[in-house]
Amino acid sequence: MSYLPIPSLPADRPEDFPPAARALAEPNGLLAWGGDLSPERLLAAYARGIFPWYSEGQPLLWWCPDPRAVFDTGAIRLSSRFRRDLRRSAWVVRTDTCFDAVVAACARAPRPGQDGTWITPAMRAAYGRLHQLGHAHSIEVFEGPHLVGGLYGVAVGRAFSAESMFSARSGGSKVALAALGHWLAAWGWPWIDAQVANPHLLGLGARELPREAFLARWSDLAAAPGRPGPWREAPLPVARLADVSAA
Repeated sequence: MSYLPIPSLPADRPEDFPPAARALAEPNGLLAWGGDLSPERLLAAYARGIFPWYSEGQPLLWWCPDPRAVFDTGAIRLSSRFRRDLRRSAWVVRTDTCFDAVVAACARAPRPGQDGTWITPAMRAAYGRLHQLGHAHSIEVFEGPHLVGGLYGVAVGRAFSAESMFSARSGGSKVALAALGHWLAAWGWPWIDAQVANPHLLGLGARELPREAFLARWSDLAAAPGRPGPWREAPLPVARLADVSAA
C-alpha cells in the first residue's frame, strides 16, 4: 500500500487518525491504512465519522467518504403498500438477543456487484468484541423463532452508524431499519449514518450531506451521553411500525 498517497496508522496510538479532509477523492473517502481492529481504535474511528472497509487479502483500509448518506431517524420512508402488509404481519423486532447471528447473516447476504463479502472473520470478531463491551448493537426481526431480517451497527454517544443489514424474507431489512429509527427517534438520536448512498437507501429516505457538514454535527452527537451496554427494548410487533413513516 505504500504507493497510495495515504498515511499508515501507528500501531501504538489507536486514537491517532489523519483529518478526514485529507481523504482521497478517488477512491472516494480512502483516508488511511493499517492499524488494527481493537475496540479502542474502532471507537476512536466511529467518533470521527471514520469506518473500516476492506476485502479478504487487502490491508486494513479506513474511509470517510464525501458526500455522506444519513437517515433522519423520524423519517424512514416505507411505501403505503408495505405499511399495509405490516398491519397484517406477526413479525416481532428485538434488540441485542442474537448479535452474532445477525452479523453472520449479513456476511452471507448476496450483494449486487460484489464478489464475496467485506465482513471477514476478523471483522466479525472485532464487532463481536464491541458488542460484548456494549457499543455494537443488533436489530433482529423474527417470524416466530426464525430470524428473517436484521441489521447491526456501532453507537458512540448519540451517534449510530449502521454497518450492514439483511433480509431472509422480503422486507426483513426494511423492518429492521424502521424499528431502529423508531427507537432512536424516541431517545432523541437524530441520525443513522448509512455511510454511502445507493438507490435502495435513497428510496427508504436516506439523504446525502457534504462531509464537512456531516462531521460538524456528528462530532457533537458522538460526544453526547449515550446508551452503552446491551439494548433491552421490549419486543416490538411490526404492526406498530405501519404508521411510523409514510411514503
